[in-house]
Amino acid sequence: MPSNLVVRVRASSPEIQEGLAAIAAELELPGEFPAEVTAAAERAAADVVLPDLDRTDIPFLTIDPEGSMDLDQALHIERSGADGYVVHYAIADVAAFVTPGDPVDLEANKRGETLYGAGTRIPLHPPELSEGAASLLPDQVRPALLWTITLDAEGTPTDVRVERARVRSMARWSYVDAQKALDARSAGEPTKGTEVLELLREVGRLREKQEVARGGVSLPLPEQEVDETDGGFRLVFRQQLPVELWNAQISLLTGMSAASLMVEAKVGMLRTLPPADPRDVARLRRVAKGLRIDWPEDMDYPAFIRSLDPSVSQHQAMVVACTRLLRGSGYAAFDGELPEQTRHSAIAAEYAHVTAPLRRLGDRYVGEVCLAICAGTPVPDWVSAALPGLPKTLQDSARRAGAYERAVLDLIEAAILADRVGETFDGVVTSVHENDGRSGVVMLAEVGVEAPVTSAQALPLGEDVRVTLATADIAARKVAFTLP
Repeated sequence: MPSNLVVRVRASSPEIQEGLAAIAAELELPGEFPAEVTAAAERAAADVVLPDLDRTDIPFLTIDPEGSMDLDQALHIERSGADGYVVHYAIADVAAFVTPGDPVDLEANKRGETLYGAGTRIPLHPPELSEGAASLLPDQVRPALLWTITLDAEGTPTDVRVERARVRSMARWSYVDAQKALDARSAGEPTKGTEVLELLREVGRLREKQEVARGGVSLPLPEQEVDETDGGFRLVFRQQLPVELWNAQISLLTGMSAASLMVEAKVGMLRTLPPADPRDVARLRRVAKGLRIDWPEDMDYPAFIRSLDPSVSQHQAMVVACTRLLRGSGYAAFDGELPEQTRHSAIAAEYAHVTAPLRRLGDRYVGEVCLAICAGTPVPDWVSAALPGLPKTLQDSARRAGAYERAVLDLIEAAILADRVGETFDGVVTSVHENDGRSGVVMLAEVGVEAPVTSAQALPLGEDVRVTLATADIAARKVAFTLP
């Protein structure tokens, strides 16, 4: 389930660049990799041992954003019998390059995850691995964790296994090109090499139906791009393409399959999320009102998300606002006894992070647990030793990633509104602080911004208001409105 916002900043303004540098310093974000880490990565890349199992006969393909080099997953789908499917999903085998306690491993445990924001990327692993020897780049034989998941005609898993194998990706697609190829095929144009993409569409749609049936929901998070125009700034949302959502369904399928293996074996680590707090859902209803989006009282949250139109900017802003319901997500490690909370409420199933080990630390450990379960062997000692403390490490890195994301968005909102101080805007009060009732948050449909607001009188929660922009300070990353 996508949960990370992607913000791309296309602005050379000194104020923006200084603001980004200040964020990096305040949050003590990782910089360049130490020399010993880079050297260890180079040695690992040169000395890797490929698995005995050779599945280079499977014509895998990758689908990623244009220009991506850290390719975690490669995909192949084929029909099984008359109406079923077999999904082959190859995941980069980071453990083939990283030894527990070596410099790369120690540095990865400090970083926790790749950080994204402002068009830059702070990687979890050195590029020598994440964009080179461990990445599932085309026409390269790579070590991988090969998931084989059999589905019936409705897209329900009937069998799952994972094993180490050498694989080779034969085609590299960007999301845009993959969608164009599928659209051309649907229009009757002859398009070569799209057979797996067409099966991805079939299986993706079946899995989306399964998601609806179990009460799950995926947030189609748009990318947010900031452009500098005529001395000002403009925020533009880029909606996700259908092929991105179908591709995400394969990742979800694999994560749910991994969780099922671990729950049955009573060892591993799950990604969890408690049910949404009704107060948070009520606030989101007020945000929808502020964005002028109808949310019928008898429509639940998953149905509302599915009703949104990704091509409408207000709806895209609503999807971003809905990420607040993911803030209670966490990790639960266990060995011998299941944790009290096992489900991920948004996915409406048990789920684990396992498909992005180049970018998330925990996926490497979960992958090793699932390999051991399928092989009928003990979980490696280095994994068992790390499991108890791993959730805290991952939560700490997630908090830093969230702080980075929020700081970048605050900077962008201040830049967008910097030349509009004194103007008035229509909005809706989405929350009121309990301490005095005269401060809270207002949602402004015109600019898609939710920001602090103060008033000399009690703020009318959930009501339409007309507020004045009092502050838009880029250096302080602060935006504030007043209600006369």
